[in-house]
Amino acid sequence: MAIEAGEKNVSLTTLDRVAEALDVAFSDLIQAPDARDPSRINELAWAGLIPGSKAVLLAKATASREVELWEWRLEPGEQYLSEPDAEGWSEQLYVFEGCLTLLLGDEERELDTGEFFMFASNQPHAYRNDGVVATRFVRNVVI
Repeated sequence: MAIEAGEKNVSLTTLDRVAEALDVAFSDLIQAPDARDPSRINELAWAGLIPGSKAVLLAKATASREVELWEWRLEPGEQYLSEPDAEGWSEQLYVFEGCLTLLLGDEERELDTGEFFMFASNQPHAYRNDGVVATRFVRNVVI
């Protein structure tokens, strides 16, 4: 009753069990029903007792084999060029410091601190730091 009344925070484990019992994905359980992009969740999944403590599910992707988690740091002026990955692969980027310029084919996209982006990586892509401070980001490669 305390959960339903908003007096107690439900645990992520409990939400996972509810999703399993309903035979739905955890992300589908917490995602807003009017979401335009089903892979982009960006929903608060947990809030702690101390203000500011939280867990936000940013995105989801289907993986056929594995997911790689990378921490990247690009110094000012640095660039990394990548060959296209295999068909069906994707990447999820989350910038936690600085600004990242992502090049996808002929398109440039700037990702600022706190922003994330997911894209099919079976195309030429590159990461570049056009700023004056180091850019740090997390990169998930979904295989």
